Amino acid sequence: MRIKTDKGVSGGGRGNDFLAFLKKEWRMSWAGWMFISPLVIGIAIFTAYPMIQSLIYSFYNYDGGRTFEFNGIANFRYMFGLDFEEVAKVFGNTFLYGIISVPLNLCLSYLLAVLVNQKIHCVKAFRVFYYLPVVIPGVVSGVIWSQIMDPSSQGVLNLFLGQFGIPPSGFFATASTALASAIVMNLWGLGGGMVLWLAALKNIPAGLYEAARIDGAGVFRRFFFITVPLSTPMIFYNLVTGIIGAMQTNHTMVFASDGGRGPKDSLYFIAVKIYNEAFIAKDFGYASALAWVLFLVIAVLTAVTFLTSKWVYTGDE
Repeated sequence: MRIKTDKGVSGGGRGNDFLAFLKKEWRMSWAGWMFISPLVIGIAIFTAYPMIQSLIYSFYNYDGGRTFEFNGIANFRYMFGLDFEEVAKVFGNTFLYGIISVPLNLCLSYLLAVLVNQKIHCVKAFRVFYYLPVVIPGVVSGVIWSQIMDPSSQGVLNLFLGQFGIPPSGFFATASTALASAIVMNLWGLGGGMVLWLAALKNIPAGLYEAARIDGAGVFRRFFFITVPLSTPMIFYNLVTGIIGAMQTNHTMVFASDGGRGPKDSLYFIAVKIYNEAFIAKDFGYASALAWVLFLVIAVLTAVTFLTSKWVYTGDE
């Protein structure tokens, strides 16, 4: 009987020790948990839950109302069957937009950061000026650009071009120029990338430039052999976020006709199609299926980017 009692006490002791350990850990880390709790709660409510709900919807016929019928993989069959031509079209438009806009944004924002990183008069004012468009909401930016690129002869840009005898352009109203106009409009946000580049450039030790200058390296050699290699981590980060952003672009809905499709579907991107299927066609199940296919495509592109990132300088070399 005494032996059993000893075992019980021993077991209770282990349990009490574990509880004491948890209490000690909580006392030591509760402040940290409080700091990250808004982020964790936000991710759980606004990211994790909608993603799980969307995955469930993708296997249902759901119109946002009373119709909620399980249909298995019918949405995916329709996507790769009867609707495949349009799905291929919107993914093609999205890929073309990304292939052009992402490298263009990376290069121009990088060069802009290099310029404002120079020790010149009023350089801080230039930094603020270039960053201002980033703080303007996307919808407002779309309205501004719809006025600038108004296809009529009274459009701001057409009036400017008319001063030099250049005929008015259709911009977003013409299939041949709509995609190029959207890419040019996207350059409006170069200031956001510029700030990130600037942070990377500021972290490059000035002693490296001094040593290279003493060795006779010119401006271009210092740029390509010091500046670019040491800023590759930020190049990689901007590349990944640029790819993700380009695949989700939907700003053309602000000014393009026919629900953001544009002339001859030239601006019909996958994110625009998802919106149209969900909120215009009221087919939330099919829209959710499209969203998950887009998620998988982005995941594959991101994985490929990470797997081919040996060119990134990590400091261990």
